[in-house]
Amino acid sequence: MKNLAKSLFGLILYIVLIFGTAYLLGHFVVGQVEVDGPSMNDTLQDHDRVLMNKFTYRVKTLDRFDVIVFKYAYDTDTDYIKRVIGLPGETVRIDMDGNIYINDELLEEDYGKEVIEYPGIAEDGVTLGKDQYFVLGDNRNNSNDSRDPDVAAVSKSQIRGHVWLRLRPDFGLVK
Repeated sequence: MKNLAKSLFGLILYIVLIFGTAYLLGHFVVGQVEVDGPSMNDTLQDHDRVLMNKFTYRVKTLDRFDVIVFKYAYDTDTDYIKRVIGLPGETVRIDMDGNIYINDELLEEDYGKEVIEYPGIAEDGVTLGKDQYFVLGDNRNNSNDSRDPDVAAVSKSQIRGHVWLRLRPDFGLVK
């Protein structure tokens, strides 16, 4: 009877450890998000299922061109997925020809699906605070992003994670 109680206790402890670890990983380290809409085409498609790393951006700074998930400031139940273009302390400007400038230097990048038609609030330049990021969707003319005053600069506190892996429909790393 004593051995049965020990075995049962061991099994319960094992189950608690498994569920506890799964909870901690899911809550603090990794999360799944479904892409909603075409704003990240061609990199991500509507209804793609992706994994985000919730941990690393807390201990290191985000890099330019990282794809992130962040909470929309006016509806915390809404997540956006966009690409980081401007980093804290930088000034981002988009001219009427669709060119992106960081601190008055032309940004060399090829993530945009097409030439930006509307620079929005970035036409005159947006200077980012110490914990702010300027983000754009890859489908530049079909994206609510930092050019829109309702989105504007994304603060670090809004960021939920860094997208790094597509689960479905096509499994692979997100560049």
